[in-house]
Amino acid sequence: MALTLIGGFFIASCTPQASTVADENLPTIVSINPCTDAILAEVADPAQILAISHYSHDPRATSMPIEKARRYPAISGSVEEVLALKPDLVVAGGHVGPATVDALDRLGIALVQTPVADSVEESDAAIRAIAAAIGRTEQGEKLVKRIAAALGESALQQTGDAPVPALVWQGGGLVPGKGTLIDDLLTRTGFENVAEARGLAMWDVLGLEYLVDNPPQVLLSSNGSMAQEDRMLGHPALKHLKGQMKNTQFDQQLIFCGGPTIIRAAERLAEIRREVKE
Repeated sequence: MALTLIGGFFIASCTPQASTVADENLPTIVSINPCTDAILAEVADPAQILAISHYSHDPRATSMPIEKARRYPAISGSVEEVLALKPDLVVAGGHVGPATVDALDRLGIALVQTPVADSVEESDAAIRAIAAAIGRTEQGEKLVKRIAAALGESALQQTGDAPVPALVWQGGGLVPGKGTLIDDLLTRTGFENVAEARGLAMWDVLGLEYLVDNPPQVLLSSNGSMAQEDRMLGHPALKHLKGQMKNTQFDQQLIFCGGPTIIRAAERLAEIRREVKE
């Protein structure tokens, strides 16, 4: 109990003290998911945000610029940590343990959950749901429009060009297929995700021999800082594909989250598309 109280005091003491919510009717928030962290950083009044998830303070896991994430305290998401901050509501992804849901309910802390977005439309719906819950509907609509503008600009640059066959490759050959957010973004920015044509499911593993036998025009390697250590990508067989397949880096932080992450993903995909056409 003593350790819990000390930990709670430490967390509370990390909360920004100089900033106050401009509208006292706006709820205070704790976010325990990196995707919702990024949305809140764009939509909420900064003083509403009492803490974000610890993932957003990790350069390997954050879905927003690290310097932006570190403006806010971070917690692991335990009920004790949340309770110490006394938020009006908790914002989370689709997967929250039943014990946590029950504890928050008993403590009278509202929980807003948004599932993993598998399309731009689902991402927009999540933004609107979060914005409505925190009293910032107008800011949510502004973010939705910014995302649409970024996707529109990326699509405009590809007008008249045939889609470029591509695969997104994570460590060990994990490949996202049809029905994922990155598949939707590839289609919107001038690529053809060939995962489905290779017989792959929504998330599947592609063996090296199949990649060598039928390489895409572009391989988007998304293993982050470990890309050079991926044994499959370093296999000598891939050296013979240099003239057939362009292997380029695509940050894995741009794959899983919707919201403002889509803007960065669209910009990067448009950049890769231009490189392919040069």
